[in-house]
Amino acid sequence: MAAEAGRLGPVTTLTVPARFCGPPASGNGGWVAGALAALVPDVAPTAPVTVTLRRPPPLDTPLVVVTADGTTTLTHDGDEVASATPAAAAPSPAAAVPADVARAAEAAYPGLTHHGFDTCFGCGTARGAGDGLRIFPGPVADLRVAATWTPGDPTTSDVGATWSALDCISAWAVGIGERAMVLGRMTASLASLPAPGVEHVVVGEGRGEDGRKIRTAATLYDDAGAIVGTAEHTWITVDAESFGWAASA
Repeated sequence: MAAEAGRLGPVTTLTVPARFCGPPASGNGGWVAGALAALVPDVAPTAPVTVTLRRPPPLDTPLVVVTADGTTTLTHDGDEVASATPAAAAPSPAAAVPADVARAAEAAYPGLTHHGFDTCFGCGTARGAGDGLRIFPGPVADLRVAATWTPGDPTTSDVGATWSALDCISAWAVGIGERAMVLGRMTASLASLPAPGVEHVVVGEGRGEDGRKIRTAATLYDDAGAIVGTAEHTWITVDAESFGWAASA
């Protein structure tokens, strides 16, 4: 579709395949945020971008993407789903955790006992190997979790998947196993994309709460300890039933 006059940039569409769900009927927040961030024009690939999610991103539906006055917006039937803008500053990293410690922590992943969104692309226990990312973080300290992650095919090492890897893990640091929450805002900066077939370490941590808003951060490290990407988030606690959150037995 051709660009309109004035400050309106090119208009295109973005479809969230059902594979990339978070809650059962909507897109994984990190994947959607990363996919939209990749469409922000005139921003270097390593520059930080902030994405704000306004409503659950529908699956398998063409969503309109347009940039106007420095903001790239994702809409569905005229309603804003998400918006992306260049970030003023890069997110502050979560401190590294050794791979052997992260690997051992996975055995205590709370989602193995109960997972409200068990089909989530990023951390769902119902997703098979090669389908979801299967990042299963366990506690390593108070408000800190870690896990290992080895990307597989290119669809698990692109921008959307990398933002997804930096998404869910931080919610497990602040108790998503006990309370339903969804991603409200995410700022991320990628130094590179993760190398397929290489074991990485992902670390998530809590950074404070204010009512329904919960602040977190996550960092992805490669096998040499270099930062691949870092993100900061705001999570919003939600009504569990309205988002398809599965209650514990």
